[in-house]
Amino acid sequence: MADPSLFISHTNSGSIILLLYVDDILITGSSTTLVSNFINLLQFEFSMKDLGPLHHFLGIEILPTDDGLHLSQSHYALTILERANMIDYKPMSTPLESKTKFTSNHTLLEDPSHFRGLFGALQYLTLTRPDLSYSVNYVSQFMHAPTIMHFKMVRRILRYVKGTINVGLHFTSNTTLDLFAFSDAYWAGCPTTRRSTTGYCTFLGGNLISWCAKK
Repeated sequence: MADPSLFISHTNSGSIILLLYVDDILITGSSTTLVSNFINLLQFEFSMKDLGPLHHFLGIEILPTDDGLHLSQSHYALTILERANMIDYKPMSTPLESKTKFTSNHTLLEDPSHFRGLFGALQYLTLTRPDLSYSVNYVSQFMHAPTIMHFKMVRRILRYVKGTINVGLHFTSNTTLDLFAFSDAYWAGCPTTRRSTTGYCTFLGGNLISWCAKK
């Protein structure tokens, strides 16, 4: 067991990888025959349905391409826009204004639950949208007392999402598994708290596998 829900088996016949989330299972392996035999064993022990090749998993859409796989959450993003009643809004080219300064000296939202719900949805969207990491994380610092201005910032992020609805992660096969990373920091950049902002992205075999942007 590699993670609480990720199981890996290596035998002389090959390798099997199983990802489990409640009653959803994703299975892959080093050969089609090995995977088929493993699924047959599971079906002998448990009542389960084989849905065939992977297309959707936990709100993530997996699209095979000529050189790999494209992962996105376009359908999920549309549901967020519908929830926010912003499906017909004009898209924005960036998620935040470059010179926007967030402060708490504005009118508080009477009911912050809608703001927090949209924020939570955007946070899940960052699973395949590293371009949203900074803006979503930046807005998160105002979760305890969101204002009308902060709500406008969330709506701007959503307008950016509308214009980039199909953006996601693209994974390609590579004969080498070189691991490398980039990082940067903005020291004491917050005008209110003087806290620094850190960001990094990690690549394996040329594919982005990990990223972060936070204070």
